Parts: sequence; structure tokens; C-alpha cells
Amino acid sequence: MLYELNGKKIKIPDEEIKRSMEFLGLSKSEAIQMYLEDEGYLDNPYVDELTAKAKEAKISHDAKSEKPRKNAGKPRERKPDEEKEKLIDILANALIAEGFEAKVTNKSKIIEFSIGENHYKLDLIKQRPPKEEK
Repeated sequence: MLYELNGKKIKIPDEEIKRSMEFLGLSKSEAIQMYLEDEGYLDNPYVDELTAKAKEAKISHDAKSEKPRKNAGKPRERKPDEEKEKLIDILANALIAEGFEAKVTNKSKIIEFSIGENHYKLDLIKQRPPKEEK
């Protein structure tokens, strides 16, 4: 729909008007006015007053935080899991003993090996115990 405001033609999506009328119970003129106010074509003193109060209270609606995160950019260091490393070593040695060409690509997680033309990857995953319900 084309709406003329102060000699300026503004294209308002019909779906936007229809949605506002259905969900908010507005008349067509109220839905058009709301669209124009939302898009900044018209001023609404009530909205302007609330916006000014929000700025005074330093309310921000964007997801950016003003203070930097504590550990931003630092890589996390994981504690070595000796049990998993031992299991990976045992499994890799067993594959090598069977004549397969095994390669440990992550010492506490992954073994890669090939059988003929097929390539395999063993990924060792340690399951956490279930959390206790409160």
C-alpha cells in the first residue's frame, strides 16, 4: 500500500498492516499510524518520553556488553585426562600389533587408521555421570 504523508509517498507492506490489525485489534488507520511511528516517519510523544527515560537509566537493548569478558580471547587449557590417554595408547598399540597403520591424532581422543582403501577414525568420548535431580 502506498501512503502519502506530507507530500511524501511511503510504501507500507500490506502484511504488516493486516498483522497489526489481527493481532493487536487495531483499525486500519491505527495500524498505519503505528507503522509510521515505528519507522520514524511520525513522532509519538509518549514513545519519545519512554525512550528518553530508558537512555537516562542506560538501558540498552542490543546484545553487546560494555565491559569485556573476563577470559575473552584466551584459549582454554584442559587438564590432561590420563585415563583416556592410556586407553588411546592401548587401543593404538593393539591396532599396530594387528598390522594396521594406526596414527594417534589427538593423544586423549582420536586414533586414525586404514584397512585397505577404507579410512577409519576412532573417537573416544568420556560420558559424564548424570546430574542429580533436586
